[in-house]
Amino acid sequence: MNAADLIQPQRAATEIPRQRGLLLALLIANSSMLAVYMGVGSVLLPTQIASIDPANKVAVLGVIGGISAIFATAFNPIAGALSDRSGRRNPWILGGAFLSCAGLVFLGTVRTALLLGIGWCLVQATMNTYQAAVTAIVPDRVPHSRRGAASALVGLALPVGGTLGVLIASRTADNLTTGYLILGALVAGSAALLSFFFRDVPRQRTAPEVSRQAKIAAFLSALSHHDFRWAFIGRALLVLGYFSVVGYQLYILDDHIALPEGMQPTEAMAVLTPVSMVAMAVSTVVGGVLSDRWNRRKVFVGVSAALAGLVTVIPVISPTWPGMLAFSVLNGLAFGCFMAVDTALVTLVLPKAEDAARDMGVLNIANAGPQIIAPFVASTVVTVTGGYGPLFLTGGALALLGALAILPIRGVR
Repeated sequence: MNAADLIQPQRAATEIPRQRGLLLALLIANSSMLAVYMGVGSVLLPTQIASIDPANKVAVLGVIGGISAIFATAFNPIAGALSDRSGRRNPWILGGAFLSCAGLVFLGTVRTALLLGIGWCLVQATMNTYQAAVTAIVPDRVPHSRRGAASALVGLALPVGGTLGVLIASRTADNLTTGYLILGALVAGSAALLSFFFRDVPRQRTAPEVSRQAKIAAFLSALSHHDFRWAFIGRALLVLGYFSVVGYQLYILDDHIALPEGMQPTEAMAVLTPVSMVAMAVSTVVGGVLSDRWNRRKVFVGVSAALAGLVTVIPVISPTWPGMLAFSVLNGLAFGCFMAVDTALVTLVLPKAEDAARDMGVLNIANAGPQIIAPFVASTVVTVTGGYGPLFLTGGALALLGALAILPIRGVR
């Protein structure tokens, strides 16, 4: 989940005092957060569900994943607004992290799907409290001259934290309690580091409170803009296709892919995730640089979305370990390039420059919303068709539709 849609308070002073080491602490804080999301969501939670209810694991994961995503999406703006109103970030960072740690420890003790679902919803709620406050630190405490470096480091949190989380979870899949405890301790330690060594910066709120009706009107006005609307649709379709497949990767490795003899699905995850994340990081940098150099956005976004759709055929035709490796590399390359260049594209089709922050927040719904829908889509496809091949094809079709949605955009080359 993201907190980019929050209206952040602005400092009254023109200069923000620099805090040495803050960017590194932000990288650690964001990486630990993504380690929890990826480690639990991709490995520990599916493993635990499979042990509790192996016959209905696909449907159970779909229900728990979908409902918990609603909690995450709701608590992020609520916690962000409360943090804004209090004028402080550190208490929310510490509170969210330590409550998440307690929730993760609780998850390691439960033995029913109901308690597992309740526990994961609580962790999503508290982790998004933590995330909302951490995300607000960049505009609060980072000088304008260092915002680029801050954004780059925060961007590195996905490959760093995602890889770390999956590696920890894969190594502890046989002892879930230990895995949950390590991930909980990781986020609690990161919160303590950030809060104890970097003080809150006083802020003065200058933006007026925005009513619910005004937010809805803003949402509708942004989507009434032709190019922005198509960019929104393209992003939503690509993200929905991506997370429909990725969220079920452990079960795919267990039930669909012929792994090498002696390799467990969790061990395969520990290989595939770093491979995909490295590919994603490379294509993010290369795609962003080349799109700037050639002054072309649509071709990069469209081609990468189309590639993300086409590569889903590989595990269908070749449900083997080499096939899955090839899919992970190409899918990582496609998704990384798409997200990097599509963000640049969106900044060029914003309806009004003065409403840029608000409209980028509207776009964020195209990131968060599909993640709520994806578990339901995936579990329905697998349950109805009885296999994972149709799930890959469904994800690919959604990505291809996302590529087609880029074509009507007129204001960007």
